[in-house]
Amino acid sequence: MKLAASPNLMISDSGICWGTGRRMGPPTFSTPLFFTWEAGGQESPLAGSSPLTSSRPGLAPREDPAWRAGFGGFLACLLPSESSCLKCLLFLSNFLFSLLSLLALAIGLWGLAVKGSLGSSWGSPLPADPMLGLVLGGLAVSVVSLAGCLGALCENTFLLRCFSGGVLAFLVLEAVVGALVVALWGQLQDGLEHVLRLAITHYQDDPDLCFLIDQVQLGLQCCGAASYQDWQRNLYFNCSSPGVQACSLPASCCVDPWEGGASVNDQCGFGALGLDEDAAQRVVHLEGCGPPLLQWLRSNIRTVGCYAIVVVLVQGGELLLAIQLVRALTVHKGAEGIHEAARLAPIQPSGAFSAPNVFPPLSLAEAPPIPATCACAIHSY
Repeated sequence: MKLAASPNLMISDSGICWGTGRRMGPPTFSTPLFFTWEAGGQESPLAGSSPLTSSRPGLAPREDPAWRAGFGGFLACLLPSESSCLKCLLFLSNFLFSLLSLLALAIGLWGLAVKGSLGSSWGSPLPADPMLGLVLGGLAVSVVSLAGCLGALCENTFLLRCFSGGVLAFLVLEAVVGALVVALWGQLQDGLEHVLRLAITHYQDDPDLCFLIDQVQLGLQCCGAASYQDWQRNLYFNCSSPGVQACSLPASCCVDPWEGGASVNDQCGFGALGLDEDAAQRVVHLEGCGPPLLQWLRSNIRTVGCYAIVVVLVQGGELLLAIQLVRALTVHKGAEGIHEAARLAPIQPSGAFSAPNVFPPLSLAEAPPIPATCACAIHSY
């Protein structure tokens, strides 16, 4: 007669987290190894209530919740601490960007609604409004940020991949814009005065454009593009205009637009275009805004470049976080599926068999004396 091993042996390395490979404790044999007599003897397993096979009386090993949990094994092992940190960082950063982008979107929509650009452009091409850029930019950033925020919060790999694609598209677009600015920087400087003259011509047409020109003239203490006479191009300020603003200048061109008061005097530049230079320089600024604006851009180009680099680095960091989190979730879910398949696998029928590579058969002469009714549960560390 030979002693053979039962096929019910299930090794559970409960100390290894399947998703991370970290050891949490010693491996154990979840189901005991039975020895049977091949010469007509039947397998004699211990009762289900035995402390060697079950932590609860009356439960078979596979029905025991402690066995299903693996005693702190894979099912109890959630995402590792590194993945949790990635998840928190990605969620918080995208939550902040979502709030900022939604705020920009709301401001843009409010600006379009106040000026009536939305109603006037219904059924027609999109209006050439500065607020439109704020709306489109806020909408794009909010969609991508919300995808990353929800993807990190819900551990959804599809949303995380969409977020990664959106961030990558932003990086490519920013790289193209940066390359164009560097390549066309000389032409942009040459065309700056032309842009200012065009803005002066349409000064009253757009409140946003009017506000922008006023802020430039107040901040740089200048007037017009090349000189204050550039305001002759404006239909309302031209000296041949029949309106009350003929031969006048905006209040932002005045040397002292407040004139000691608490608010701007809108009539401080009235009739300034009809004065000679000696009289006009005591009332308004004669120098154009082209040279000082160009000098301001040159002096602040490094600061703008640093801000652009910071934005690119933040976006690149978020992209790397999303990629690492997708990898961690993929490994975690794959290992969970393998473990679930192993748990639901059918139990092979009990019976004697020979496993020469694992447990070679032992003869009675080689084996130590063992009672016929004894079953040994082997635990390995």
